[in-house]
Amino acid sequence: MSAYKSVNPATGETLSEFPEATDVEISQAVTAAHEAFTGWRNEPVEARAKVITRVAELYRERADELAKLIALEMGKPLREAKGEVALSASIYEYYATQGPGFMADEQLDPKGGGTAVVRTLPVGALLGIMPWNYPYYQVARFAGPNLMLGNTVLLKHANNCPQSALAMAQIFADAGVPEGAYTNLFATNEQAADIIADPRVQGVSLTGSERAGAAVAEVAGRNLKKYVLELGGSDPFIVLDTEDLDATVKAAVAGRMGNTGQACNAAKRFIVMEDLYEEFVEKFTARMAAMEPGDPLDPETRFGPLSSQAAADGLVEQIRNAVDQGATLRTGGGHIGGPGAYVQPTVLTDVTADMRAFSEELFGPAAVIYKVASVDEAVELANNSPFGLGGAVFSADEEKALEVADRLDAGMVTINGASGTQADLPFGGVKRSGVGRELGRFGMDEFVNKKLIRIPAKK
Repeated sequence: MSAYKSVNPATGETLSEFPEATDVEISQAVTAAHEAFTGWRNEPVEARAKVITRVAELYRERADELAKLIALEMGKPLREAKGEVALSASIYEYYATQGPGFMADEQLDPKGGGTAVVRTLPVGALLGIMPWNYPYYQVARFAGPNLMLGNTVLLKHANNCPQSALAMAQIFADAGVPEGAYTNLFATNEQAADIIADPRVQGVSLTGSERAGAAVAEVAGRNLKKYVLELGGSDPFIVLDTEDLDATVKAAVAGRMGNTGQACNAAKRFIVMEDLYEEFVEKFTARMAAMEPGDPLDPETRFGPLSSQAAADGLVEQIRNAVDQGATLRTGGGHIGGPGAYVQPTVLTDVTADMRAFSEELFGPAAVIYKVASVDEAVELANNSPFGLGGAVFSADEEKALEVADRLDAGMVTINGASGTQADLPFGGVKRSGVGRELGRFGMDEFVNKKLIRIPAKK
């Protein structure tokens, strides 16, 4: 039985199943990607930009179809699914328009005289290992800049998103990406390791769990391959003060519940000053408790199932572990009755360092709220995490918020707003949240050869 299977998490119904690639097919795909690199890299940058622009256009033209696929495969509410498709299109469009400028030669002024230029060049075939929570967006962050550079892409998508993976492969083909320059692979983990080790493959980008990131980094390091890892997050949402608590709570709930809480950069730990704590907890809990689950295919649904029954069971176990050890359950805490991988929106307080919910990522509709007495305590608690992806700081005094932002061990911090993403802003973290950056101009600086070409001064 293949591991690549579409199962509707709202109903538990198996929709489709696809065979895993054979070792021969994997070998052929690597050969094709390696051979396609020569032709693709030598295409004029304007020609590559035209193809990537067409990719963006096809995403928009097929938005309804693409949105429905991920609503069915991983439970994303349709309105959010359409937003993801639009965001993905904007990323391809961004690199098609801005990429040529990012690749322009950089002239240096060597002290020893003569001339020197740094040229931005592609490196070859790359492997992308992508997750299920944002099936299109995660691929866009990797494929957009690298195809624009002239690299070629082998793509191993999540096992539960095979239909959306095939839909993307079709878009690249229809847009004019040459055969072999983008290849979808229904590969096993063992085959992925072999691809990384293959000398014709120059690097790997993974978005996923810490465990997967460590495994990929180990193989890549052993084979001297460049890697980019975007892993977990347990982002703090710090409330120092506010002129409008209702608006702050609304932003907090939105930051926690987007994609049913299944976002690495979602707000997960809410750190609130003691003078606001009780009222914040009351209002936040009321909003969470009022959320109603629905069918992801219903345009009005804002809160869908988790991606799988296993994901739902795992989250409930984390919550129960905290409650069993003395945490206060303000609302939720369990499965929602009926078919599907639905979990009640959950709020925990009085979580202590010996509980799993303190240090582990809660990937779903569950929030932990902490009370602190000072700014220093808030910063210390925020940084007391193995993760360092993003964070948010709320205060009517922006200077104070900026000072706190500077003290956070995180790759991204938002002032008076929940964490988000857009094509022109870098995305990535520190500590166990990963290595490297995606998006913005930084997304074109990971898998490149910054080649120096120098003409010394004549003597």
